[in-house]
This record gives sequence, C-alpha cells and structure tokens, in this order.
Amino acid sequence: MNAVETDAVNFAADRSAVAAALEQFIERHLGAMQGPAGEAVRYSMLGEGKRLRGILVLTAFRAAGGRGDASTLAAAVEVVHAYSLVHDDLPCMDDDDVRRGRPTVHKALGVAAATAAGLAMVPLAASAAVDGARTLGLNETATGTIVRVLMQASGAGGMIGGQLLDLEGEGRALSLAELERVHRLKTGALINASVLIGGVAAGASPSVLDAFERYGSAIGLAFQIADDVLDITATTDQLGKTAGRDVALQKSTYPALLGLDGARARAAALSEEACMALQEGGVHSPELEFLARFVVARRS
Repeated sequence: MNAVETDAVNFAADRSAVAAALEQFIERHLGAMQGPAGEAVRYSMLGEGKRLRGILVLTAFRAAGGRGDASTLAAAVEVVHAYSLVHDDLPCMDDDDVRRGRPTVHKALGVAAATAAGLAMVPLAASAAVDGARTLGLNETATGTIVRVLMQASGAGGMIGGQLLDLEGEGRALSLAELERVHRLKTGALINASVLIGGVAAGASPSVLDAFERYGSAIGLAFQIADDVLDITATTDQLGKTAGRDVALQKSTYPALLGLDGARARAAALSEEACMALQEGGVHSPELEFLARFVVARRS
C-alpha cells in the first residue's frame, strides 16, 4: 500500500503508527539480542512494507467502537508477518533474493541468522500482543483470546500448515479446492486474525466478530489471488520481490486454473462477499470496505 493509496482514506497515519510501534517494541525487547540474529530481526521488522495486516487491526478496532491506542497490537501481527517472509524466502523454501525492494534477510545476513531470527520472532510477537492488550487495559480473557488467535493463525493450523502444503504442492497440479485450502492457511489465516484481533480488542459483540470472521476469510483469499495475478502481470520493481517465482517454482496458481480474467473475477467476488458480510453483521465501515476492494485493485 503506497502513500498515495493510503492517503485516499487516511491510512497513511495508521501505517506510520504501526511503523512507530514496531520501532518502540524493538527498543524495549531487543536490547539483549545482539549479533547476526538480532540484526536480522531488526532488518526484517523495520523494512518497508504495506503494513496491511496492522492497518486491518486498527481499522477493525475503530469499526467495532474501540477507543485507545491499538498500534502495539497491530505491530504484533506485523512481527508474525515479517517472520513468515524471512522463512518463506529461505533457500529451503522459496529461495528468493529480493523482498520489499531490497535483499532478503538470508542474502543480506546469512541463512543461519535468518533462520534464528524467524524463530525468535514468534515469542516476540506474543510479547507484543500482551503489551498491546495491557496498553488498552484489556482483561485476562480478552488478552488470552488475542494471543490465542495470533498464535493459531501463525501455527500448524494456519500459516505454517499452509506453507507446508504449498511446498508439497510444488510441481503438482492442485485442484481449485486444494489450492484454496493452501492459501486460506498460508496467507488468509493471518489476515483473518488481524481483523478478529481488532474486534476482540474493541470488545465487539459476537455478531460483529462473526461478520469480521467472514470478512477476513474472504479478503484473505482475495489477497492471495491478487498476488498470483501480480506475479504474472507486474515487474520485480513494482512488487518489491522477484516476479515470476510461481512459474519458476512450478506452483499451482489461480491464473493457471482459472485464467487471468477468471482469477480477477474470483477475487472481485470475494471482495464483494467481504463487504456483504459487514452489512449483514450491521457493521458500517467505509474503511473496511475500501480495504476489501484495495486488496484486489492494488498494483504491488
């Protein structure tokens, strides 16, 4: 999400708030982590990025009536996302050289440092989530729910499980159902968790949390379909990562199964499904509706 696009709905401030919260968290918690691993954590967490997941936390928090500073909670989600990128780029995974417009962590600082940094970032994310909940004065039940949602989205039932399925699927022709399962876990789970965490932090009602669940599930998959399209249609400079990697790694993709037009249509339908979920749940949020459409219309 570039500055022009975020400014259109006042998301530039959210993006800056998430970046500032990440910097503050690093100052508080990484003082003792020196050497290559500590440098790798800092390198990965402070690089340029869309901060979409963090922005979703803040936007959902506001949409559910939240009051206070939820930026540290948003940072917690971004720590998990940064960790996923570090490990996703490793030679044993997607073996990529460029991320966020600069060398990947293992290219800049070595495979060992990148591997250790990724492992360290999981408990760091949990710490950030607890810090964020305390800042908002949340009770133990809400705090526990937030940490559980974040860790489930990060683990075998979410991102890690999806990454394993993705690796197993390389060189095989996956069915549409199989591909959707991979990406609902690998990409969609953390996006969905971002929306839910914002809702829980705001004390949202069960009906609003249900709407957020359906919204997050839809845009999580829409985001990945758009990524598949951009891998074919955009350049490395536009993406900030190596274009054409899906083809090089022989991955099944939505354009390969549905064609470019079919993939775009599926993503657009999911975007509308997300907006409908909000309406049915009685959630009036032009910001969340904008983000549902942005994940499909973005160019990077």
